[in-house]
Amino acid sequence: MKHFLLPALAVLSFAACSEAAPRKGVGFTGIDGEPRTLSTRDTEVYFGRSLSVPVAFAELPTRQVISDAPDQGGQALVAIDNGGRVVGNAVEVGGFDRVLMLSSVKVNGTLFAVLRAPQNSVFEITPVTTASFGAAVPRLTGCLTAGNVYQKGRSSRRTEGLAVPLNCR
Repeated sequence: MKHFLLPALAVLSFAACSEAAPRKGVGFTGIDGEPRTLSTRDTEVYFGRSLSVPVAFAELPTRQVISDAPDQGGQALVAIDNGGRVVGNAVEVGGFDRVLMLSSVKVNGTLFAVLRAPQNSVFEITPVTTASFGAAVPRLTGCLTAGNVYQKGRSSRRTEGLAVPLNCR
């Protein structure tokens, strides 16, 4: 009887430790490897983080625009004019000191990543910021750059935005 009761008791005690909805991790999420937030999805409890910028960028609707601009520079200016400035048609990127909006616009079949300030604000663009945006595009969008970074604005202090053509194949 001891040989049967002891293993059965051990199995029941371990079974009592399990949950109705098992937790699932989403991979390495920090120095200590612990997930940061608890959220629910499809009646299953799991730990997860908000969407990463490339995933959120891929889920954004791409604005389609037809323009008579003959070259890529002119098309980039049209893309900047049509780039998103609010959450829902753009993704927030940036740091603690400044948040910018990243969106996608397709002009005459060419896809552009557009970086603009949030609605009702302006930001300063320097040559360093322009180069940094060009270098960060693959990390932010998951796509390669297919040309130069274009800037629209009257000066480095009153820039309306930046655009770069993408190659997402």
